[in-house]
Amino acid sequence: MARNNNRRRLLAEMNVVPYIDVMLVLVVILMVAAPYVNPSMVDLPSVHSASRTPDKVVEVIVDPNGHLSVRSDGNLTPTDLPKLIATIESLNKDGKQVPVVIAADKTVSYEKVVNVMKQLQLANISRIGLSLKIEGSR
Repeated sequence: MARNNNRRRLLAEMNVVPYIDVMLVLVVILMVAAPYVNPSMVDLPSVHSASRTPDKVVEVIVDPNGHLSVRSDGNLTPTDLPKLIATIESLNKDGKQVPVVIAADKTVSYEKVVNVMKQLQLANISRIGLSLKIEGSR
């Protein structure tokens, strides 16, 4: 009996062509489906659904040097932080909290505005907001 010297060798290579084909098909499917997905939809409350505007609002104005002024009932008076807190606490004597709006120019550093807001929160004044200027309005 003659031995077969032409034995088959083991093939140690892996054919990756089918995997590449599958990946290309998946890429095409994602490219076609991408325009139909809109992840930027956010339901925001509308302005007309807000409750009535408060009768009295205290506006705190921060200038670029960090000086404070208070506008209440149309009167603008310069003040410092302890006087500001005392003024707001005197307006809150009937149990209702008067809303405080902080207004600052865009040249005022963010740190100064946040410091005023932090000191008001430490004084248990919870109704604090920021005044915004909407583009196109005066």
